Amino acid sequence: MPSPVPVAQSTIKHTPLEDAQGLATGVVMCTMGLVILTHLGLITGQTAGLAVVISYLTGGSFGLIFFLINIPFYLFAIKAMGWEFTLKSMACVAALSLGTELVPLGFAIERLDPTLGAIMFGVVTGIGLLAIFRHKSSLGGLGVVAIWIQDKFGIRAGYIQLGFDAVLFAVAAFLFPLSVVMFSLLGAVVLNGLIAFNHRRDWYIPR
Repeated sequence: MPSPVPVAQSTIKHTPLEDAQGLATGVVMCTMGLVILTHLGLITGQTAGLAVVISYLTGGSFGLIFFLINIPFYLFAIKAMGWEFTLKSMACVAALSLGTELVPLGFAIERLDPTLGAIMFGVVTGIGLLAIFRHKSSLGGLGVVAIWIQDKFGIRAGYIQLGFDAVLFAVAAFLFPLSVVMFSLLGAVVLNGLIAFNHRRDWYIPR
């Protein structure tokens, strides 16, 4: 098991305005990433991926399913990460759930190659998640657990999420065409790799 990453001292303290713009930027980018993903009929990992799979199989609203799946994780977040983190995460999840319903009404993609789309999803969503993480928040679900494990044991959140994604994609291989799973896996690797390389508690520690 990797040794815990030593925590460097930091004087960084975000103001409420800085938090608001950072979280809003992150949510918008993640929303656009998910719109690209669902347009291509692909899946992703983590809690969002589980919600996407359920919405495809049931025909239900991704936004509503995503919001409901996250509810149990809030209880863990309150105890493990505190009220500030939990309330910010709840706001981000609610905004993302609403955004994925509204954005497609005014944004249409006419043509997008699946390979390019998967990479775009990974980069855009990964940057969005970095913005959210760096303002002491998450999009709920596994992200909460991954951040807690990183803070507690020094294991990078991106690697934890990638492990969960591997299990989810293994199950998805029995439910979706192989091409869908492979393009989706590409997007997940780009996303989690970006987070693993750029979200380190010894590099950037918001207060």
